[in-house]
Formats: sequence, C-alpha cells, structure tokens
Amino acid sequence: MSAFLTLEGKKALVTSGTRGAGAATVSLFRELGAQVLTTARSRPEGLPEAMFVAADLTTREGCDRLAEAARERLGRVDIVVHMLGGSSAPAGGYQVLSDAEWAKEIDLNLMPAVRLDRELVPAMVALGQGVVIHVTSIQRELPLPASTTAYAAAKAALSTYSKSLSKEVSPNGVRVVRVSPGGIETEGSLRLAERLGAEVGGDIEHGKRVIMESLGGVPIGRFSRPDEVANLIAFLASDRAGSITGVEYVIDGGTVPTA
Repeated sequence: MSAFLTLEGKKALVTSGTRGAGAATVSLFRELGAQVLTTARSRPEGLPEAMFVAADLTTREGCDRLAEAARERLGRVDIVVHMLGGSSAPAGGYQVLSDAEWAKEIDLNLMPAVRLDRELVPAMVALGQGVVIHVTSIQRELPLPASTTAYAAAKAALSTYSKSLSKEVSPNGVRVVRVSPGGIETEGSLRLAERLGAEVGGDIEHGKRVIMESLGGVPIGRFSRPDEVANLIAFLASDRAGSITGVEYVIDGGTVPTA
C-alpha cells in the first residue's frame, strides 16, 4: 500500500528552517522524500552544509544569494515555504514605532517573500507547476496594540500579497496558499512564558496562561506544536492538495473567533 502523503522527488526551499516550525518542516519534508535547502543567518551544528545557505533575507542581496543557490543546488524549485518572520519592535503602542522600526518589520515579514517569489516563481510558471506557501499569522486579524502593531500589519500585507499572487499564477499551474499559525510552542515562546511567569511570582505554566489570555484565550488550552504546523504545510505542499490555492489555513487551537 502506498503512503497517503509523499513529497518524493520534490525539491523544496524552506526559509528560516533551523528552529521551531521551520526546522520541523525541513525534517518532515526530508522524511517524506523531498530534497530540501534551507537558510538562516548562520548554520547550526548537525545540519549538513549541502542543505544550508547562510543569508540575511532582510536584504535584497541576501535574497538574491539564496535564490541563486537554490537554482544551482536544486536545479529547479518545486516548493517554496516562506517561514521567515518575527518581531523585534519595542512594546508601547503605535507612538514608539519609528520609521526605522516599521522598516525592520516589513523587511523581515514581507519583503523576503516578495523578493524570493520574484526570483523563483517565473520558473515555476514556465514549467506549469509549483507550490508557494506563505506563513502569515493570526495577528493579522488579532493584533496586540501594545506590542505587535507593525508585525501584524506586515503579516496582513503578506497575506494580501499572497492572495494577489495566487490569482495571477494559479492559471499557470502554480498554487499559492497561506498558513496562519497562532501561538507555537517553540524555544522562544517558552522562554517568554518563563519570564512572564517569573515576573508575577509564578512558573512557566502561569506564563503560558498569561500569553494565551492576551490573545483572548486558546480553546484547546495550549499552543500548537511545531510538528503540527509542519504537518499542515506538508499536506498543502503535496499533490494531495492539488486543487487548493488562494486560501489561508488557520492553525491556532481555536483562538480566532468566528463572526
């Protein structure tokens, strides 16, 4: 009996694939038979050099370098997963967000996808096949005004850009989909939970509750695991999802309320 899900023979580029959901996606893609290239600013121990390109994707030069490496090492790119994202903006609401802070959020959360797609999607269109997955965030719908205004706005822009790209290239056989995570239990989120818990004399579990309550609650009572996010991405990247394009899949434990 054949496996339900396979990426055998596929060639994939996954940005920010050395930690969290990105690392889980790289691992699962390889398990399912794909040849994977990933990137970050520095290569972690244990990741084969052949699978990795060091690049700063917040710059045009870094994106150009990665695109050229993908063409050289993979020959063609069947799947692009834009995992890169995050925020370093200060808390304090809109008034503390300078032009420089806004530019940093956009350069991290929007422009790498725009630049890499511009480099790699034309070849997919020429072949008449390919999958582009943009990882957005539920914060595009549920921004936290005190801390994530610029990040949320950049992710909203990524989502709108992704929808427009899907309408342009889907008639040529290239599927474009979005995955919108809520909280993910990564090393970074656990450190944050530990710090928040300690600030009020509690433990890491108390800190997790603080974060979940700030989002309005998570009905399943926990954040998603990185492997759960990777499972969704792998399905959408596979031929099993061959008629799915132009849509956004939320994986947030029920955080986003329905109207």
